[in-house]
Amino acid sequence: MEFKLIIKKLNNTLSKEEGMAFSEWYEESTAHQDYFKRVKDNYQRDGNNTDVQKGWLRLQKQLKTRRLTKGYYKYAAVAVVVISIAANFILNETPANITQPEIVNNNTIQIGTDKAILTLEDGSVVALEKGNNYQTQNANSNGEELIYKVNNAHSKQTVYNYLTIPRGGQFFIKLSDGTQVWLNSESQLKFPVSFIEGETREVELVYGEAYFDVSPSTEHKGSTFKVVNKYQEIEVLGTEFNMKAYKDDANIYTTLVEGKVSINAASTNKILKPSQQANLNLNNSAMEVSTVDTYNETSWKDGVFSFRRKSLEEIMKVLSRWYDMDVEFANQDLKSAGFNGVLGKDQNLKDILNSIKNFKVIEDYEIIDKTVFLK
Repeated sequence: MEFKLIIKKLNNTLSKEEGMAFSEWYEESTAHQDYFKRVKDNYQRDGNNTDVQKGWLRLQKQLKTRRLTKGYYKYAAVAVVVISIAANFILNETPANITQPEIVNNNTIQIGTDKAILTLEDGSVVALEKGNNYQTQNANSNGEELIYKVNNAHSKQTVYNYLTIPRGGQFFIKLSDGTQVWLNSESQLKFPVSFIEGETREVELVYGEAYFDVSPSTEHKGSTFKVVNKYQEIEVLGTEFNMKAYKDDANIYTTLVEGKVSINAASTNKILKPSQQANLNLNNSAMEVSTVDTYNETSWKDGVFSFRRKSLEEIMKVLSRWYDMDVEFANQDLKSAGFNGVLGKDQNLKDILNSIKNFKVIEDYEIIDKTVFLK
C-alpha cells in the first residue's frame, strides 16, 4: 500500500478506485491495520496535514528492527519521496502545468542493487550479484549477501579477503565471528576469513561507509573488536555503529547507535555514547563530538535515504554513488540550496529530479549518458 494513499485516506481525498484499493489492502491483515493506525497517530500528532515528515521519521524509528540481513520495511512504502522546501510536500503529487525536461540517454542510469567483488587471498576475484551463487569451504553467497562460517582459527596465520562494493551497489556480509556488516556504495572492507581465537578481532574499512552490528566479546572469550582505517581506529566490546570514510570526503564520521566505542586518531581519543557522532577533520586532525539523530545517519542500510539539513551538493553526492552517475552544477549557487528529504533507494532517478525541479529547487536538468546536469 502506497504511503500516498494512506495520506489521501486521512484527508478524505481518495477517488473511488483508490478507496477500493485501500480497503482491499486494509482488510488483508492486522499488520496493515496496525500500520495504518500508527501512521494516523503520528500524522495527527504533528498538527499540520502538510508536515508529514516528522511523523514519517518517527514511524520509521518505531518500525525499525535490529539485526536485519535485508533491512527493508515490509509495510512502509519507502518509494514515496517526501522533500521539505520551506514546507513539506508529497512529491508524487505533480503540480499542474509543469512540463517535464527532456531526458537524453537516460537508460544508462540504473537504480543501485546488491552487488560486490570478492577478492580472495590468492588475488582471484569473484563477482557477487543476483543470480550468481558462490560457495567454498568457508563461505557461501546467494548473490545478495555473503555469509562466512563460524570458524575460530587455531592457526597463527590470518588469511584476508576484500569485499569491494562498486558505485551503484550495496552488500551485506556476516563475518565468521557473527558480526554483521552492511556496506554502502563505493566501499571496501578488508577482513579475515576466520579470526584467531583469543586475539583481537580486527577488520579494516579501507574506504566508504559501513554499518557494524558487532558480535559481543563475551561470546569470544573477551576478544575485543576493532575497525581500523588509515586515519583512525575504533575499539568496541559489542555494539552497533556506522562509519563513513569516503575517499573524496575530508571528514570521517563515526555514529554510535548502541553500546560504547573508543576512537583513536592521531593524538586524539574520544569515547562515544549512544546517539553521539565523532567528526574527524582530516585536514587538521581535529575531532568533534555531537549528538545526532542516528536514524538519519544509518537509514541507508534499511533501504531509505534520510536527508536532514543537507545541501543539494551533499545529497547529489550520495545519489551519485547509488545511481553510479556524475553530477554537474551549471549554477554553483545551487550547491548550497538546502532542503530535507526522505526517499526510497528503489526510487527512479528521473522521478527524484522531476520532484526537485517541480518545487523550484532547480530550474531544469538534463541527462547525457551517465552525467546529470543541474541548471
